[in-house]
Formats: sequence, C-alpha cells, structure tokens
Amino acid sequence: SLSACPIALSSLLYIIAYVIITFFIFFSKDLFWFMGAFLFGPFLSAIFICIAEIINAFILFYIARLLGRHYVEKKLPGGYRKLDHKLGKISLFWLFVLRAAPLIPHRFLDLASGLTTLRFSKYLIAVIFGTPIKIFWIQYIIYSVGKSIFNSPTVLMEYFLSHKILLFLSFGYIILIIMAVVKMCRRD
Repeated sequence: SLSACPIALSSLLYIIAYVIITFFIFFSKDLFWFMGAFLFGPFLSAIFICIAEIINAFILFYIARLLGRHYVEKKLPGGYRKLDHKLGKISLFWLFVLRAAPLIPHRFLDLASGLTTLRFSKYLIAVIFGTPIKIFWIQYIIYSVGKSIFNSPTVLMEYFLSHKILLFLSFGYIILIIMAVVKMCRRD
C-alpha cells in the first residue's frame, strides 16, 4: 500500500498515477481526492494534487493547442471565434477565478484554453495560484468530514454548520464563482 512506502516514493507514485489515470478516466479524480486526503492528510494531498494538476494542465493545454485548434476552428467557425474571443482575451483575475471554481472541471478549462489564443504562460499563472485554492478547500473538507460522509451525507451539512467561518468563506467563494460565470456568459 502507499501508506507503507516512504513519503517521497508514495507521493511520486500518487502523482504519476493521478496524472495517468485521470487523463484516461474522467471521473477518477474524485477517487484520488478521497484517497489522498485519507492517506496523506489535507495539506500534503493538496500539494500532490496541485503538482499533478499543473502537469495535467500542461499536457491538455498543448494537446488542444497542437491537435485540436485547427480542427475546431474548421468545424465550428462561428462558435470557435466566440470561445476564442471570450477565453483568449480574459483577464488573469477572471482566469484565476475560473481555475479556482469548484464546479468547473480543470480538464475542460485546460482544453478550452488550449483551443484559444491564450498564452500558456498566462494560463500557467492562473493554474499555479487558482488550483491550490480549489484543491485545498476540497481536501480539507474531505479530511475533516472523513469516511463518515459515506454513511451519512448530512455529515457535511453538520460540519459546515458547526464551522461557521468555513461556511461563510465557502459562501464567498461560491459568490465569486457565480460572478465569473456571469462574466463569461455576458454578451460583450
């Protein structure tokens, strides 16, 4: 098991497995988040997942840029120009907010960004600073609520009600995400 390995080896194996498996199996990230929180705790698992997500962002961005951009531009000329205009010209702040949003899958944002004229260096800054917010928030809640969430989904609600500061921070976080979605959907 990973917990019997030295931390350097187990973390390396975890990161490699995360990158490879989540690349091919879309919904496997949830399993890795739970497994990471239980094996490494909220802080280390968040660090390991962030490293893996940076690697994934690089891979998916450049796959989309090198293999998909021309194809999508040819097949969806009108829709593509709209995506390119919206995401390709987005400010670093809003890109950061989208990357930190818990409801927006990183995979979709990585691929969509690669299809636009957005510079990877700008996207990488958003990945480096936005990803830890989302991942640490998720890992901390998973670790805090623990395995009891599988037995009783109300445990999460009880946890938030007993930790009012986290509840208010989460509410603020959700408001920021709603603002990002409205900004992206708004017609210019």
